[in-house]
Amino acid sequence: MNIGLWILVFIGGSTGALSTVYIIISLFAVIFFKLYRKVKYHKSLYD
Repeated sequence: MNIGLWILVFIGGSTGALSTVYIIISLFAVIFFKLYRKVKYHKSLYD
């Protein structure tokens, strides 16, 4: 395999990994924020 193909593989793999990490972090952030609003302001979890 030549160097250009390795660069494309690295860019594609890192893009996929970073987007997966972002989705996981944002999922937990939204859940934490909804629980925080539920406890502090007595809002619904579905708003």
